[in-house]
Amino acid sequence: MATQSPETAAPQRRSKITPEREQEFYQAVLDLLQEGGYEALTIEAVAARTRASRSTLYRQWCTKPQLVVAALRSCKRPFALEGIDTGSLAGDLRAVAEAVGEAGEVCGGDTALVYALGHAALQNPDLLQALRAALIEHEVKTIQAMLRRGVERGEVAADNPALEFVPNQLIGAMRVRHLLEGRAADRAYLTRFLEASVFPALGLAP
Repeated sequence: MATQSPETAAPQRRSKITPEREQEFYQAVLDLLQEGGYEALTIEAVAARTRASRSTLYRQWCTKPQLVVAALRSCKRPFALEGIDTGSLAGDLRAVAEAVGEAGEVCGGDTALVYALGHAALQNPDLLQALRAALIEHEVKTIQAMLRRGVERGEVAADNPALEFVPNQLIGAMRVRHLLEGRAADRAYLTRFLEASVFPALGLAP
């Protein structure tokens, strides 16, 4: 019986894994990151921890950055910002503060993990791009949409120079308080931040 040559053989299918098995891989990634950091994490180590083959992991996630970001997304509590539309910009931003405060920090408050990955991303363009796409860009675009609605309603002047900086300010406040003060950015903190910094810059009543 003739055998197919490598050139004519059908392409290998991506294997299917169950959601439960996928979560085991993600948990192993997060555990290994906490134990040794990003640089020490390898596909081989994840395979050994989960008793899987390296080929299984490589078929699902082609690179280490892709696997790390997928693991982060699996444990990131959704902020559900896209559903926020209160009819006013101030109301939308207050709702963001409430949603973020209720959601808590990424991965149950383990901000050390997020900061460690952020440092590694500065040295790894692929990881930086993947982290931005998975964890930052969607939040930025959602807040930008709220600002556009505020401009369309006439609440903020279209040429207000503060508009450009609000997404970065708000997301920065969400992430950095734990690093500076050792406390999470809860609803009360983010509301004070809005009233003291963002609302005055936009010309909104507190």
